[in-house]
Amino acid sequence: MDPAAISTENLTRRSGGLLAVDRINLRVTPGQFFGFLSPNGAGKTLFNAIFQGCLVFACLVLAWLLRFEFHLPYRYLLFTAAPLLIAIRVAAIAQFGLLHGWWRYAGLRDVLGIIKAVLLGSILFFVLMRYVLHATAFPRSIYILEALLTAGALAGVRLLSRVLHESVQSGSGSYKRVMIIGAGLAAETILREIRRPGSGYVALGCLDDDRSKLGIRIHGVPVLGAVEQLPKLLGAHPADEILIAVPSATGSQMRRFVEICEQSHVPFKTVPALRDIIAGEVSIRQLRKVNLEDLLNREPARIDLESVQKQIARRVVLVTGAAGSIGSELCRQILEYSPAKLVCVDQNETGLFYLGHDLSSRLGQTELISCVADIRDVERLRGIFAQHSPLVVFHAAAYKHVPIMELNVQEAVQNNVFALTGLLEVAEAGKCESFVLISSDKAVNPASVMGVTKRIGELILSSRPRNGMRCVSVRFGNVLGSSGSVVPILERQLQANQPLTITHPEIKRFFMTTPEAVALVLQAFAIGEHGDILVLDMGEPIKILELAQSLIRLSGKSEEAVPIRFTGLRVGEKLIEELFYPNEVVHATRFDEIKITRGTIHGWHDLQRLLRELKDSLTIDGAAPVRAKLGEIVPEYSCETKSTDSSDQPILQSRSAVEG
Repeated sequence: MDPAAISTENLTRRSGGLLAVDRINLRVTPGQFFGFLSPNGAGKTLFNAIFQGCLVFACLVLAWLLRFEFHLPYRYLLFTAAPLLIAIRVAAIAQFGLLHGWWRYAGLRDVLGIIKAVLLGSILFFVLMRYVLHATAFPRSIYILEALLTAGALAGVRLLSRVLHESVQSGSGSYKRVMIIGAGLAAETILREIRRPGSGYVALGCLDDDRSKLGIRIHGVPVLGAVEQLPKLLGAHPADEILIAVPSATGSQMRRFVEICEQSHVPFKTVPALRDIIAGEVSIRQLRKVNLEDLLNREPARIDLESVQKQIARRVVLVTGAAGSIGSELCRQILEYSPAKLVCVDQNETGLFYLGHDLSSRLGQTELISCVADIRDVERLRGIFAQHSPLVVFHAAAYKHVPIMELNVQEAVQNNVFALTGLLEVAEAGKCESFVLISSDKAVNPASVMGVTKRIGELILSSRPRNGMRCVSVRFGNVLGSSGSVVPILERQLQANQPLTITHPEIKRFFMTTPEAVALVLQAFAIGEHGDILVLDMGEPIKILELAQSLIRLSGKSEEAVPIRFTGLRVGEKLIEELFYPNEVVHATRFDEIKITRGTIHGWHDLQRLLRELKDSLTIDGAAPVRAKLGEIVPEYSCETKSTDSSDQPILQSRSAVEG
C-alpha cells in the first residue's frame, strides 16, 4: 500500500477544531502504524504470546502493589508464582484463539473470549497454587484483582488498537467516505468488508426506513436516520459516495433511492439484485453503478426446479436462434439442468463462436454442438436431427424487427411461418417429444407483419395434432436490452451525445429482464400441455419516455442537457401492446407469473388449406396479396397502421416540458 499523507490540519478539520496544531505532516500507513502489534512473518504468534505474557505479568505486579498499598513484600512468592500464572494465561489465551494479531478488528467476540480465557486460567491457577503446590500464603484477593486487571488489559489493548487504526484510516486521503443506504444483512456484509485492509472505503453511517434501527451500530457504524434524510445528513457527514445495499429492493423502491441520491449530487453505486447474489455473499467487488434493470426490478420468479430438471436432464436439447438474445440465455439456463447434449442452431457463425466460448466454462458433463444452419433449409435440419436426435426443441429463431419486416413481407412469412412448419415436420419425424415456440405480445391484435406471423405460429401449434409431440407456445413482451431493442438504441444515442428518439410520447411497452423471461419460459415448457399458449406476467406496461428519462439520469446527465425528439409511430407499430385477446379464456397455473390461455382456433385441416393459399400468395408480385391472406388467417390483423403524426411535436428540453 502506498504511504498516505496524514496531516494534523486534516485531523483538526475533521475533529471540529479540537486540535490546534496544523504544521506537522506525518507519512505513515495503517500497516506501518500497527506493525508493532501485529508483525508479519512466522514470528507473529510468538510475538503475541510474549506480548500478552508481559501484560499478564504487569497486571500481577499491579495487583500486588494495589493489595499492599504500593509496596512489594513477599517478592519471592510473587516471582515464584509469576511464571506459572503467565504459562496458564497464555495457554488459555491460545485455547480460545486469541493469539492472532488482527487486533484492529477486535469486537465483542474477542472480549467474550478473553473473559472465558481469564476465568479458566484463574480457576486452574487457584487450584494449582492452593491444592497442588500448597501455597496457602498467596493472598486470596490477588486471584480476583489480577484476573480483573488482566481481562481489562487484554481487552483494552485490542480495543485501543482498533480505535487508533480506524482513526488513522479515516484521516487518510486515500479512502473514500461512504454513506450506506440499508441496515440489513447486505449492509452488514459490506461494512465488514470495509473494515478489511485495502478496502478503499470508510463508512460514515447507514440509513434505513425501519425506525426501530435508528441509533443502533453495525460494526461500530451508526444508523443515522431514514433514507429521505440523506441530503440533510450529508451536510453534517460529507461523503464521497453512496452505496445502496438493499438487494431485495423492488423497482419502485430503487427508483426512489436513485431520486434521493440524485438530489444529493453525490455518486452512487449498488449491490446486485437478489437473483445475482444467490451463489455468494455481497462484497465490495460486486458494487456497481445502478442500471436500468435495477429500476425495473421485479420479484425473482418462482421456479419449480425439479419439474424443469425432469424434462431436460440427460436429454438432447436443441435451440434455434441460439446466438440471439433469448436463444443464448436459453442455452445458459438449460445447461444448469445438465442435458446430455445441447445443440445450438443459428445461421450467425460469429454469434455461435462467441456463444460457444461463453458456454465452455458451464458445460460440466454436457456435450455442446454448434450447427451453422438456416432453419428454412429442411434438408440441413433433417441431417441435424438424424445425427443428434433431440427430444426437446426451443424455437427462438425468427425475424423480429417490426419496421424491417413491413418492408420485407414475403421474407417475414417464409422465415416466421413456413420455416416453423418445416421444422415441426422434421422434429415430429425425428421422434421429438416437446416443441416450444417463443411468441410475442405483438401476436395479440397484430398491427404488423411480424406480429401476425407470430400469431399464425401460435395457431399452428394450438391446432396441430399431437402425434407424439407436445407443442406449446410462450407469449411475452419486450426483453430489456435485447439486440436492436429500444434500450440499446437509446444508450448508443446517449453515448454519442445525440438527441434521444422516441416514436410517441404516450407509447408503452411491457418489459422483462432476459434471465427472468427465459426462466419462466423453461417453467412454462415444463407445465404446458399440448396446444397451450402460456403467457408470462409482464407487470404493468412502462412508458418509453419514462425509460428514456431514467437512462438520462443514470448516465449522470441532466434531463435539460439531453433533448428528446418524437419521430411519430412507425408502420406496424401500436401505442400499447396487449397480452391477451378479448375472447381468450385465461386460466391460472400454480405459478402466479404464468397464465394459460385458449381462444378461437382454426381446425387443423382448415388451417393447412389457408397456409397453402398463403404460400401460393408469395409467388404473386407485391405484398398486398400476402397481407390479405394473412388477414384471412388472423381476422384481428389490421394492415392499415393507425399512426399518429408527431412531426409537430417539439423537442423536449426539460422535465417540465415532458410533464406538461
